[in-house]
Amino acid sequence: MKISAQEEFGLRCLLQLARADAAGESLTLAQIAGREGISVANAGKLMWILNKAGLVQSQRGIKGGYHLARPASEIHLNQVIRVLDGERVDSHCKSYAGVLDACVHTGDCGIRPVIVELHQIVDNALSEITLSQLLDTEANVDATLHHIQITKQRTEQRA
Repeated sequence: MKISAQEEFGLRCLLQLARADAAGESLTLAQIAGREGISVANAGKLMWILNKAGLVQSQRGIKGGYHLARPASEIHLNQVIRVLDGERVDSHCKSYAGVLDACVHTGDCGIRPVIVELHQIVDNALSEITLSQLLDTEANVDATLHHIQITKQRTEQRA
């Protein structure tokens, strides 16, 4: 499964806000855009989506800007992806890109359970990771992911 550009930039913007929050600061759209190398318009769109979802808050004025709506340790990646992912599993079949108005397999489809299960596996994995964990070094984040995977495997073997 591939992460979309919107999901990646949204996550990166949230990480910028998490770093700023740790320093007790807020970031303007221009600061977010500049730090991530995206347009202010794109940063604005992402912040609007994340604000609407309750993940970030904005404050007007001289000391205004954006900040996380709750601690980075309480924001799980599956929540972020759900907000930023334009296509939900339940709407997958409605996004048919063929020449007909709808997929010819809407009544009985062997692919649908695979897609649903893949989305569930990814969602479960991302539910174990918080924004605060991503603030660490790449090597430490990788080690954390491996630890989560090993812990899950052991839990499944016991069950």
